[in-house]
Amino acid sequence: MFETIIGIEVHCELKTQSKMFSSAPVSFGQPPNSQAHVIDLAMPGTLPSVNKKAVEMAIRVCHALHMDIDSLLRFDRKNYYYPDLPKGFQITQQYHPIGKNGYLDIEVNGQKIHINIEQLHLEEDTAKLTHDDDYTLIDYNRAGIPLIEIVTQPQFHNSQEVCAYLEALRMILIYTDVSDAIMAQGSMRCDINISLRHEGSQGYGEKVEIKNLNSLANVQKAIDFEIQRQTELLLNHYPVPRQTRRFDEKTQKTIAMRDKELLADYRYYPEPNILPVRLPWQWIESIKDHLPVLPAQRHDKYIHEYKLSVKEADTLLLNKDLSDFYDQVVEQCIYYDKVCHWLIGDVLSYLHKNHLHIHDIFEVQDFAKLMNMTGQGIVSSKQTKQVLSLMILEKKDPLTIMQKHHIQQMNDENVLIELIEELLYNHFQLVQDYHQGKTNLLGYFVGQVMKKTQGQANPQKTNQLLKQLLEKRKT
Repeated sequence: MFETIIGIEVHCELKTQSKMFSSAPVSFGQPPNSQAHVIDLAMPGTLPSVNKKAVEMAIRVCHALHMDIDSLLRFDRKNYYYPDLPKGFQITQQYHPIGKNGYLDIEVNGQKIHINIEQLHLEEDTAKLTHDDDYTLIDYNRAGIPLIEIVTQPQFHNSQEVCAYLEALRMILIYTDVSDAIMAQGSMRCDINISLRHEGSQGYGEKVEIKNLNSLANVQKAIDFEIQRQTELLLNHYPVPRQTRRFDEKTQKTIAMRDKELLADYRYYPEPNILPVRLPWQWIESIKDHLPVLPAQRHDKYIHEYKLSVKEADTLLLNKDLSDFYDQVVEQCIYYDKVCHWLIGDVLSYLHKNHLHIHDIFEVQDFAKLMNMTGQGIVSSKQTKQVLSLMILEKKDPLTIMQKHHIQQMNDENVLIELIEELLYNHFQLVQDYHQGKTNLLGYFVGQVMKKTQGQANPQKTNQLLKQLLEKRKT
C-alpha cells in the first residue's frame, strides 16, 4: 500500500496598525478600496519602507518556534502577473527568510510528534478578488498587509496530524499576540502539499498542492479526499498529475485549478528598493525576553501546579482572554479548581451566548473575592451562581451584591440543629422509613432545610448534621 507525505505552508496576517511597506491603515470591514495606498499600488515615484512592528512580530514567532534568526533583514521580488498584484511582483523573502530550522512539538492520540519547521519569512498580502459569472471585482484594501509564511518539512502522514499542528500553531500566533489567527476570516490560511509513495520507499510521489484552506474542518476533508483520490489513481496504474487544486465545500471534493510546470513558476531577484538592514542582536534578544507565557508552558503549569485536568487546561487555553483572566485571578485566590470550574462552565457559556469578552463583565479582584468566599464555604454553589448573575447585571462587587440582596450562608450549628430537629420531629414516618433502608430520603431532608432557610444553609454542614441526628434517633 501507500504512505502519505504532507507538507504545510501557513500564511498569517499580522495585526499591525499599518501595512508592510506603506503607512496605509490595516482595518477590516471598510468600504472596498478605501484603504489602498499609492505605495501598495506601485504608483510611479513611490518607494517602500519596512514596517518595524511587523519585523518584531515575526521575530516573536521565530523565538516561540525555536528558530535560528537571521539578523540581516533582506527582501526579494517574486515576479508574476495577476490582477490581485498591482505591482506585477510581490515583496517577499525567498532567499533570506528571517527564521530557519525551527520546530513545534504536538500530541496526537497521546503520542508526541516533533514537527520540523524549515523557515518563516515576511511578505506582503495581495488584493482580494471577488468572482462572478461575467466579471471579477478587485478590492485593494488587503494589498500590502503584513504576512508571515511558515513552512514545514514534509513529514505529516494524515489529516489528524495536520489539524493538531495547525491548532498548536494557531495558539502560538494568538499567545504571542501577533495575529487573531481566525481561519474563517482569512487571517490564517494554509496550503497543503500532499503526495503518496509506496510504503518503505525513500523518494516522493508526484506532489499536489491544495490552496487556501480556511478551516480545520476543510483541511481534514480535503486531505482525506485527496488521499483517497490519489490512492485510486495509483491502484489503477494512472499517474498522479502535478497540479494545484482547491477544495470545493459544496461537493466536498478537491478540484483542479491548473497544472504545475516542471520549471519554477516565478522569477526572483533581490528587492532593489529596500536595502539590507542589520538588526541589533540586543533588540532580537529583548523581544525574546518579553515574550508572554506560551500555551505549552501554561498547559504544564495548569496540570502540575494547579492540578487541573487535561480537559480543563485545554478548555482554558482555547480562549486566551479567559486564560489570562484565570492567571490573574489565581494570583489572588488559591482555590484553583473552583476558579476554573466557574470560568469554563457558567461564565464561558454566558460569554459565548452574548458574544462578550471576560473583561466586559468582571473585574479580576471582584471575581477573586467571590471565589475565595466560595472556597471558604462562606457562600454555597447555588449562591455563587446567584451572585455571579447579579454581578453581571448590576456591575457591582460581590460583597455589595450580597449585602443588598441578603445573600449569606448559614453556618451556625446551633441554628441548623434546631431547624433539623424540628424537621425530623414533624416527619416521624419518613425518619422511620430512612432507618428501614430508604437512605435516599437524606436528600429530601437536606432539600427541606434549604427550602426553610431560602437556600442559605451550608449544604455540606447540613448534610453532616442530618446524618448525625438521624443516627441518634435510630438508637
